[in-house]
Amino acid sequence: TANKIRLIPQDFFAELCEQIIQHLNHKIPGVNTAELCQRIQTSGVEINVGDLAKIANILSFLFSTAARNNLSTEELVTTLGSAGSTLPKHAVQVIRHVWNEQGKATAVSEDARSMATVGQFVDMKWKLGVAMSSDTCRSLKYPYVTVTLTVADPSGQITDKSFEMTIPQFKNFFRQFKEMASVLETV
Repeated sequence: TANKIRLIPQDFFAELCEQIIQHLNHKIPGVNTAELCQRIQTSGVEINVGDLAKIANILSFLFSTAARNNLSTEELVTTLGSAGSTLPKHAVQVIRHVWNEQGKATAVSEDARSMATVGQFVDMKWKLGVAMSSDTCRSLKYPYVTVTLTVADPSGQITDKSFEMTIPQFKNFFRQFKEMASVLETV
């Protein structure tokens, strides 16, 4: 992983660290590693989304552990050095700077940790379609709804989950949302 971190330009690494801190502080729902990876690749660096997600998970663990143990900036940097860390110098400098600037506000409470094991809903998109035909059936002509949910998993990685529903399934889905809305109004 340290070799992959070496590839990431300092400004992108700093952005990743800042987004992770913001996620831990519940200011953003998660880190969009796919979008960040695309921007890093556009800058000419060869890295894939999986490697960037692993780096984000490691940094998230590092910052949340430091917050849980109330580490100062110097304690964090010393711990990184004493652990036989092979992190590149620019990465340690960025971690030091980000933790010094924003780490003090990071408090990982028990409630936040238990909530973080579930994940967080970010966005939902839907579209209506009609299947005209298939390999096995020449004339289908049935409508369906495709739903794409954007979810931040517990580590803060943002992913899309898509599924299709028939119209009766969608009507049931809609009815359940209306029930949730009416219950939320009473709270």
